[in-house]
Amino acid sequence: MKKIDTIIFDLDGTLLSTLEDIADGVNYILKKYGFPQRTYDEIRSFVGNGAARLLGQALPDGQKTHDFVKYLEEYKKYYLEHNNIKTSPYEGIMELLSELSHKEYKLAIVSNKNDKNVKSLNKIYFEDYIKTAIGESKNIKRKPAPDMVYKALDELGSALEKAVYIGDSEVDILTAKNASIPCVSVTWGFRDKEFLKGQGAEYLIDQPHELLEFLGEELVSEGGQI
Repeated sequence: MKKIDTIIFDLDGTLLSTLEDIADGVNYILKKYGFPQRTYDEIRSFVGNGAARLLGQALPDGQKTHDFVKYLEEYKKYYLEHNNIKTSPYEGIMELLSELSHKEYKLAIVSNKNDKNVKSLNKIYFEDYIKTAIGESKNIKRKPAPDMVYKALDELGSALEKAVYIGDSEVDILTAKNASIPCVSVTWGFRDKEFLKGQGAEYLIDQPHELLEFLGEELVSEGGQI
């Protein structure tokens, strides 16, 4: 029996490259209401703590901005309608999920992205492999609280001691710590390797297939072992 049989993934910056669509949504709101627009690098640093924190950091006066709730709801609506314009899975992700599914790992997504967006993007890209996808909602505490992780494990019928969390940010490291499961940090997402090390990352991978090495598996293609 495998020591680990359940893998919980973050979404943005881990499975999907979503930065451009997120940034375009934020800048749509900023431009519409006369605020200075933000660069991709700025918005990259804001991502990870949910839509309210994201937009709050992008606005000059943060969440104290007059009509903030209006802007936030409009951003959520706009992004839900435009969340898959430039978004795509990172290279090697689909092959990784196929291999993990073939080896009968239980897979889930846990994200601070709005639950509707998480479920819609999972349906578009990963539905063949991932049946449990949980995002931010008023009914559950967002990461780094462990609640969404526990909910995913419950839906999968998985044991805590056989789970691992995969993510690209400091929020993911803290989420895994709070849930008492190991975290594998990926370096292709919204935070770089040195930053992740500084946040206490214990396990780092640079390519999706390296997760199989962490799990003690072998990735085999038609041409042989990769």
